[in-house]
Amino acid sequence: MRLLFAEDDPGVQRFVVKGLKEQAYAVDAVCSGDAVLEQAEINSYDLIILDVMLPGLSGFEVCRRLRQAGSKIPILMLTARDAIEDRVAGLDHGADDYLTKPFEFRELLARLRALLRRPVELKPALLSVANLTLDTAAQSATRAGRRISLTHKEYALLEFRARNHGRVFGRVEIAEHVWDETFDPFSNLIEVYINRLRRKIDGPRELPLLHTKRGSGYMLGPNDDLSDSEARNKIKSVSKKNDV
Repeated sequence: MRLLFAEDDPGVQRFVVKGLKEQAYAVDAVCSGDAVLEQAEINSYDLIILDVMLPGLSGFEVCRRLRQAGSKIPILMLTARDAIEDRVAGLDHGADDYLTKPFEFRELLARLRALLRRPVELKPALLSVANLTLDTAAQSATRAGRRISLTHKEYALLEFRARNHGRVFGRVEIAEHVWDETFDPFSNLIEVYINRLRRKIDGPRELPLLHTKRGSGYMLGPNDDLSDSEARNKIKSVSKKNDV
Protein backbone atom coordinates (compact mmCIF):
# COMPACT_ATOMS: atom_id res chain seq x y z
CA MET A 1 0.00 0.00 0.00
CA ARG A 2 1.19 3.53 -0.78
CA LEU A 3 0.97 6.14 1.98
CA LEU A 4 1.44 9.90 2.21
CA PHE A 5 2.95 11.04 5.52
CA ALA A 6 2.85 14.71 6.54
CA GLU A 7 5.09 15.61 9.50
CA ASP A 8 7.27 18.71 9.98
CA ASP A 9 9.49 17.24 12.73
CA PRO A 10 12.49 15.73 10.84
CA GLY A 11 13.25 13.21 13.59
CA VAL A 12 9.69 11.90 13.81
CA GLN A 13 9.41 11.84 10.03
CA ARG A 14 12.60 9.76 9.58
CA PHE A 15 11.60 7.33 12.35
CA VAL A 16 8.08 6.72 11.04
CA VAL A 17 9.08 6.50 7.36
CA LYS A 18 11.85 4.00 8.17
CA GLY A 19 9.47 1.86 10.23
CA LEU A 20 6.72 1.92 7.61
CA LYS A 21 9.08 0.95 4.81
CA GLU A 22 10.31 -1.97 6.90
CA GLN A 23 6.67 -3.06 7.07
CA ALA A 24 6.39 -3.14 3.25
CA TYR A 25 4.60 0.20 2.83
CA ALA A 26 5.60 2.61 0.07
CA VAL A 27 5.82 6.08 1.66
CA ASP A 28 6.02 9.62 0.33
CA ALA A 29 6.86 12.16 3.06
CA VAL A 30 6.12 15.91 3.10
CA CYS A 31 6.37 18.59 5.78
CA SER A 32 3.64 21.14 4.96
CA GLY A 33 -0.10 21.25 4.43
CA ASP A 34 0.22 22.72 0.95
CA ALA A 35 2.50 19.83 -0.06
CA VAL A 36 -0.14 17.33 1.07
CA LEU A 37 -2.76 18.85 -1.23
CA GLU A 38 -0.28 18.97 -4.10
CA GLN A 39 0.81 15.34 -3.69
CA ALA A 40 -2.74 14.08 -3.21
CA GLU A 41 -3.75 15.75 -6.46
CA ILE A 42 -1.02 14.21 -8.62
CA ASN A 43 -0.58 10.79 -6.96
CA SER A 44 -2.83 7.93 -5.93
CA TYR A 45 -2.62 7.06 -2.23
CA ASP A 46 -4.26 4.35 -0.16
CA LEU A 47 -4.01 6.33 3.09
CA ILE A 48 -2.77 9.67 4.46
CA ILE A 49 -1.11 10.14 7.87
CA LEU A 50 -1.63 13.80 8.65
CA ASP A 51 -0.02 15.78 11.47
CA VAL A 52 -2.22 18.60 12.78
CA MET A 53 0.52 21.17 13.45
CA LEU A 54 1.91 21.74 9.94
CA PRO A 55 3.48 24.91 8.49
CA GLY A 56 1.02 26.86 6.38
CA LEU A 57 -2.28 24.99 6.24
CA SER A 58 -3.03 23.02 9.39
CA GLY A 59 -3.87 19.34 9.26
CA PHE A 60 -7.49 20.22 10.08
CA GLU A 61 -7.71 22.56 7.08
CA VAL A 62 -5.98 20.08 4.77
CA CYS A 63 -8.40 17.36 5.82
CA ARG A 64 -11.38 19.67 5.29
CA ARG A 65 -10.21 20.63 1.78
CA LEU A 66 -9.58 17.02 0.77
CA ARG A 67 -13.07 16.00 1.83
CA GLN A 68 -14.56 19.09 0.22
CA ALA A 69 -12.89 18.06 -3.04
CA GLY A 70 -14.55 14.64 -2.79
CA SER A 71 -11.50 12.63 -1.68
CA LYS A 72 -12.35 9.37 0.10
CA ILE A 73 -8.76 8.51 1.03
CA PRO A 74 -8.64 7.27 4.65
CA ILE A 75 -6.96 9.88 6.88
CA LEU A 76 -5.24 9.24 10.21
CA MET A 77 -4.64 12.42 12.20
CA LEU A 78 -1.39 12.42 14.15
CA THR A 79 -0.64 15.12 16.73
CA ALA A 80 0.73 16.00 20.14
CA ARG A 81 -2.61 17.54 21.07
CA ASP A 82 -4.67 15.27 23.30
CA ALA A 83 -7.58 17.50 24.28
CA ILE A 84 -11.00 16.08 23.49
CA GLU A 85 -11.83 19.26 21.53
CA ASP A 86 -8.93 18.60 19.14
CA ARG A 87 -9.94 15.00 18.57
CA VAL A 88 -13.51 16.04 17.90
CA ALA A 89 -12.34 18.79 15.53
CA GLY A 90 -10.19 16.34 13.56
CA LEU A 91 -13.00 13.83 13.17
CA ASP A 92 -15.50 16.58 12.28
CA HIS A 93 -13.17 17.82 9.55
CA GLY A 94 -13.29 14.36 7.94
CA ALA A 95 -10.53 12.33 9.58
CA ASP A 96 -11.15 8.60 9.95
CA ASP A 97 -9.02 8.07 13.05
CA TYR A 98 -6.88 10.00 15.54
CA LEU A 99 -3.59 9.10 17.27
CA THR A 100 -1.81 11.32 19.80
CA LYS A 101 1.94 11.64 20.35
CA PRO A 102 3.91 10.05 21.83
CA PHE A 103 2.63 6.75 20.46
CA GLU A 104 3.69 3.13 20.22
CA PHE A 105 4.70 2.34 16.65
CA ARG A 106 2.85 -0.99 16.77
CA GLU A 107 -0.36 0.92 17.60
CA LEU A 108 0.18 3.10 14.55
CA LEU A 109 0.56 -0.05 12.43
CA ALA A 110 -2.60 -1.56 13.92
CA ARG A 111 -4.59 1.58 13.16
CA LEU A 112 -3.27 1.66 9.61
CA ARG A 113 -4.29 -1.97 9.06
CA ALA A 114 -7.76 -1.24 10.43
CA LEU A 115 -8.21 1.76 8.13
CA LEU A 116 -6.89 -0.06 5.08
CA ARG A 117 -9.43 -2.83 5.64
CA ARG A 118 -12.25 -0.37 5.15
CA PRO A 119 -11.40 2.34 2.58
CA VAL A 120 -14.75 1.85 0.85
CA GLU A 121 -16.22 -1.29 2.33
CA LEU A 122 -15.13 -3.46 5.25
CA LYS A 123 -12.34 -5.79 4.19
CA PRO A 124 -11.20 -8.82 6.20
CA ALA A 125 -7.79 -9.29 7.77
CA LEU A 126 -7.44 -12.50 5.75
CA LEU A 127 -7.44 -12.16 1.96
CA SER A 128 -8.12 -15.26 -0.14
CA VAL A 129 -7.68 -15.88 -3.85
CA ALA A 130 -8.49 -19.49 -4.72
CA ASN A 131 -6.31 -21.50 -2.30
CA LEU A 132 -3.89 -18.58 -1.74
CA THR A 133 -4.35 -16.85 1.64
CA LEU A 134 -2.75 -13.64 2.94
CA ASP A 135 -2.74 -12.66 6.61
CA THR A 136 -2.46 -8.86 6.47
CA ALA A 137 -1.70 -8.56 10.20
CA ALA A 138 1.20 -11.02 10.10
CA GLN A 139 2.13 -10.06 6.52
CA SER A 140 2.38 -13.72 5.60
CA ALA A 141 1.09 -15.85 2.72
CA THR A 142 0.23 -19.52 2.30
CA ARG A 143 -1.09 -21.57 -0.58
CA ALA A 144 -2.94 -24.78 0.21
CA GLY A 145 -1.14 -24.83 3.56
CA ARG A 146 2.28 -24.23 2.00
CA ARG A 147 3.99 -21.21 3.57
CA ILE A 148 5.40 -18.77 1.02
CA SER A 149 8.57 -16.89 1.98
CA LEU A 150 8.35 -13.28 0.77
CA THR A 151 10.44 -10.13 1.04
CA HIS A 152 8.71 -6.93 2.20
CA LYS A 153 8.30 -5.63 -1.34
CA GLU A 154 7.14 -9.00 -2.70
CA TYR A 155 4.50 -9.11 0.02
CA ALA A 156 3.42 -5.51 -0.70
CA LEU A 157 2.97 -6.33 -4.38
CA LEU A 158 1.08 -9.54 -3.61
CA GLU A 159 -1.24 -7.83 -1.11
CA PHE A 160 -2.08 -5.10 -3.61
CA ARG A 161 -2.94 -7.73 -6.22
CA ALA A 162 -4.91 -9.82 -3.71
CA ARG A 163 -7.01 -6.80 -2.67
CA ASN A 164 -7.83 -6.32 -6.35
CA HIS A 165 -7.86 -9.91 -7.55
CA GLY A 166 -9.52 -10.66 -10.85
CA ARG A 167 -8.69 -7.19 -12.18
CA VAL A 168 -5.93 -6.42 -14.65
CA PHE A 169 -3.45 -3.73 -13.58
CA GLY A 170 -0.74 -2.17 -15.73
CA ARG A 171 2.73 -1.03 -14.67
CA VAL A 172 1.62 2.55 -13.92
CA GLU A 173 -1.14 1.50 -11.50
CA ILE A 174 1.11 -1.02 -9.76
CA ALA A 175 3.89 1.55 -9.38
CA GLU A 176 1.43 4.10 -7.94
CA HIS A 177 0.36 1.78 -5.13
CA VAL A 178 3.43 -0.34 -4.36
CA TRP A 179 6.37 2.01 -4.97
CA ASP A 180 6.99 5.58 -3.85
CA GLU A 181 7.77 8.67 -5.92
CA THR A 182 11.44 7.67 -6.34
CA PHE A 183 10.42 4.73 -8.58
CA ASP A 184 12.05 4.81 -12.02
CA PRO A 185 9.25 4.22 -14.58
CA PHE A 186 11.81 3.06 -17.16
CA SER A 187 13.20 0.25 -15.00
CA ASN A 188 12.12 -3.39 -15.29
CA LEU A 189 11.71 -3.74 -11.52
CA ILE A 190 8.00 -4.56 -11.68
CA GLU A 191 8.61 -7.38 -14.17
CA VAL A 192 11.40 -8.73 -11.95
CA TYR A 193 9.11 -8.83 -8.89
CA ILE A 194 6.20 -10.30 -10.86
CA ASN A 195 8.45 -13.13 -12.04
CA ARG A 196 9.70 -13.73 -8.48
CA LEU A 197 6.15 -13.91 -7.17
CA ARG A 198 5.09 -16.23 -9.97
CA ARG A 199 7.89 -18.68 -9.10
CA LYS A 200 6.96 -18.60 -5.41
CA ILE A 201 3.17 -18.68 -5.71
CA ASP A 202 2.65 -21.06 -8.60
CA GLY A 203 4.39 -24.12 -7.23
CA PRO A 204 4.70 -27.58 -8.78
CA ARG A 205 1.38 -29.14 -9.82
CA GLU A 206 -0.57 -26.02 -8.89
CA LEU A 207 -2.89 -24.10 -11.15
CA PRO A 208 -1.19 -20.78 -12.06
CA LEU A 209 -2.74 -17.75 -10.35
CA LEU A 210 -0.50 -14.89 -11.50
CA HIS A 211 -1.09 -14.13 -15.16
CA THR A 212 0.34 -11.72 -17.72
CA LYS A 213 -2.27 -10.18 -20.01
CA ARG A 214 -0.32 -9.08 -23.07
CA GLY A 215 -0.71 -5.40 -23.79
CA SER A 216 -2.74 -4.83 -20.60
CA GLY A 217 -0.83 -5.84 -17.48
CA TYR A 218 -1.07 -8.47 -14.77
CA MET A 219 -3.90 -10.30 -13.02
CA LEU A 220 -4.06 -12.43 -9.87
CA GLY A 221 -6.67 -15.17 -9.79
CA PRO A 222 -7.89 -18.21 -11.71
CA ASN A 223 -7.66 -17.67 -15.45
CA ASP A 224 -11.24 -17.75 -16.69
CA ASP A 225 -9.98 -17.75 -20.28
CA LEU A 226 -8.90 -21.39 -19.83
CA SER A 227 -11.34 -24.26 -20.12
CA ASP A 228 -11.25 -27.09 -17.55
CA SER A 229 -9.28 -29.30 -19.92
CA GLU A 230 -6.83 -26.51 -20.71
CA ALA A 231 -6.35 -25.86 -17.02
CA ARG A 232 -5.61 -29.54 -16.39
CA ASN A 233 -3.12 -29.55 -19.27
CA LYS A 234 -1.51 -26.43 -17.82
CA ILE A 235 -0.98 -28.21 -14.51
CA LYS A 236 0.45 -31.26 -16.30
CA SER A 237 2.91 -29.12 -18.28
CA VAL A 238 4.05 -27.39 -15.11
CA SER A 239 4.48 -30.76 -13.41
CA LYS A 240 6.57 -32.14 -16.28
CA LYS A 241 8.90 -29.15 -16.15
CA ASN A 242 9.47 -29.71 -12.44
CA ASP A 243 10.00 -33.45 -12.89
CA VAL A 244 12.79 -32.97 -15.44
